[in-house]
Amino acid sequence: MKNWKRSLLSLIISVGLLSTAAPAMAAPQQPAVKVDNQNVEFAKNAPIVDQGTTMVPLRTTLQAMDAKLKSVQNGTIHVVIDGKEITLKSKTKLIHGVTYAPVRVVAEAAGYEVRWDQQSRTVLLVSKATGEGARGFMWEVENNGNTVYLVGSMHIADDSFYPLRSEIEDAFAEADYLGVEIDVSKAAGEAQQKMIMDLGTYQDGTTLKDHVSKETYAKVEEVLKQNGMEANALDAFKPWVVETTISTLKSMKAGYEAAAGIDLYFIQKAMERKLPVMELESYESQLGMFNGFSKELQEKNLNAALDNFDVLDDNVDQMANMWKSGNDEQLLELTNSISGDPEYNKAMLIDRNIGMADKIDGYLKSDKKEEFFIVVGAAHFLGKDGVVQLLKDKGYSVIRK
Repeated sequence: MKNWKRSLLSLIISVGLLSTAAPAMAAPQQPAVKVDNQNVEFAKNAPIVDQGTTMVPLRTTLQAMDAKLKSVQNGTIHVVIDGKEITLKSKTKLIHGVTYAPVRVVAEAAGYEVRWDQQSRTVLLVSKATGEGARGFMWEVENNGNTVYLVGSMHIADDSFYPLRSEIEDAFAEADYLGVEIDVSKAAGEAQQKMIMDLGTYQDGTTLKDHVSKETYAKVEEVLKQNGMEANALDAFKPWVVETTISTLKSMKAGYEAAAGIDLYFIQKAMERKLPVMELESYESQLGMFNGFSKELQEKNLNAALDNFDVLDDNVDQMANMWKSGNDEQLLELTNSISGDPEYNKAMLIDRNIGMADKIDGYLKSDKKEEFFIVVGAAHFLGKDGVVQLLKDKGYSVIRK
């Protein structure tokens, strides 16, 4: 397996660490908003991020989009757009006498695409253009009056991933439930942060340099110094945390981050619609998996990230292009490349795929006759051990959409 692939596989396989394992990074500033490249000037009340959802002052934001707020009552918003009154159902929040609402709900109702510029931490509202949007990966399974849509995610992204093609958005619009690996909107929660500190740091008085070779530790020091950090900034953390932090640091500098990932995009939309969000896994299971890697595998993965640090941004671009074009052959090639390391393959894919397929099987056998929209890392779907094949083995017809 090519080393650079090992250092980036978490981008389309596992989501938890991308949101929690960046201990040396500063807390992000509150977002700004632009409408067709024009800054929206807010008075005293600025946009906020509330449980993973960007909330904006409703009246000011609507005015910037040439729309008008008519009334708000009990989660029902009446707005006038192009002379027509539209009713929106959404959560709202009253802060210092100003009504806030999710920016995506407001913008999409007014005919704008919502994008994200990581470098400036700005929400971009762009007049909708023509085009099919990013293809991505989606499959459909039906049984007993139930429909399950399987969507392959990249857990970090940028605004170039959006808009998604209409088939994906339409499937989500009809969904009764959203299923994800874990709910990343809870990543900053106290329990999740404590969990990663308990599992990801040494509790016996030792540090990173006591558990990796001198050569590996020297490379960690060099990468941190090159990026304006103290050489010992990650000494308290185990190799699996250091690896993820370094990979995330590079991808964020390239403009990709979890805040724009496919998972969080749909989680935010589900929260805005008050749609139930189901977790197929848990923070405990994902963090426990990484923490359970052998000492040798942890250092091997860390070295892959270190040795390929200078080219990681180019390789993230390659993965991004694969996702946006929905290239099944490239995705299968990447998935198969994991099998060269039995320990890594079993933990990252085989065991988890079985658990996911069993839960999806349960949704399909439900008597509720509902629609389930499932978003997990794209690399979980293809190959002989992938979720698609596991569902076929259970007798289901799985159709690529």
